[in-house]
Amino acid sequence: MSELSRPRRMMLLVNPQSGKGQALTLYNNHIQRMLNEAGVPHTLVITERQNHARELVKEADLSQWDALVIMSGDGLLFEVINGLLERPDWEEAIQTPLGILPGGSGNALAASIHHYSGASPVSSEELLVSCGFLLCKGLVSRMDLVSIHLSSSPRLFSFLSLAWGFVADVDVESEKYRHVGAARFTVGTLVRLASLRVYKGKLAYLPATEEVRRTESTPPRSATKALSGPPDSLLLPLDQPLPSDWVVVQEEDFVLMLAMYQSHLAEDLLAAPDATSDDGVIHLVYVRAGISRAALLRLFLAMEKGAHLATNCQHLVHTKVRALRLEPYSPKGIITVDGEVVEYGPLQAEAHRGLARLITG
Repeated sequence: MSELSRPRRMMLLVNPQSGKGQALTLYNNHIQRMLNEAGVPHTLVITERQNHARELVKEADLSQWDALVIMSGDGLLFEVINGLLERPDWEEAIQTPLGILPGGSGNALAASIHHYSGASPVSSEELLVSCGFLLCKGLVSRMDLVSIHLSSSPRLFSFLSLAWGFVADVDVESEKYRHVGAARFTVGTLVRLASLRVYKGKLAYLPATEEVRRTESTPPRSATKALSGPPDSLLLPLDQPLPSDWVVVQEEDFVLMLAMYQSHLAEDLLAAPDATSDDGVIHLVYVRAGISRAALLRLFLAMEKGAHLATNCQHLVHTKVRALRLEPYSPKGIITVDGEVVEYGPLQAEAHRGLARLITG
């Protein structure tokens, strides 16, 4: 852990549409005063459209800034990270410390940072104030990123989660309840529970217990589409057979697959209770078909306290992995990366330990 230099010049990116559309009001009521009192000079940038932040950081003179701070849900940070890794100088750019202030309905990374600080769980404006204090302290930790290859899109970098099945459906289908804020996920969960779906596919992974062998092979074909960002050392092209040290899950009927690399999936969902920001592993959770609606609801209620892994649910599997591959067989479905919908189809992912820097107080 290191400390930000002083004076700290921060670019503060605010998405005025995030959550219930209150991010700017929250900035004016809380954050502006906190940063001013802490003597932290910052420049406010209001994003105007999707990918505005991505384009901005791709072109920005980063030498002017000691940190990039995002006040939004998790989607805006996804843009910023991918924008930094698309730069020709990505190795230097991704060292720019990143801060997050919760201003959306997801706020998973903000909740994770608050959790890592050892503080008791809080939500909404209390979480914002807590993250504001941590930001003013300016302590910087490493953060894992996960590179994700889809069948035809360029490689993506993810800081939070990869979801298929129930969780991805709830995330996307609950957009229509955005006006109720974080409660949209609760409403969406109950709606989706009423008509539980089964998703067919093949899931395989490289267990984290395996020693990571750094092979000097040519980078996967899928990786060469991305001009920048670190090479992947564990993945073969999607159309090639899996390496022999990977585990193939025997079942092919799932209710959900969730890969987490931070502790929280939402403000009130502690999905990976023993995750840290830079443990170098993907926390893989999947639920096999056959689970009852009542048992699935109990899992999500237990997840609010991070107790779901101790419920002894026979349909729930949890394992730590370094890489994974998913091939959906169901013709239609939703896959999300950091809550954003991505191309539906085969994909694979690999963890990159401590690639980014995160202000964690």
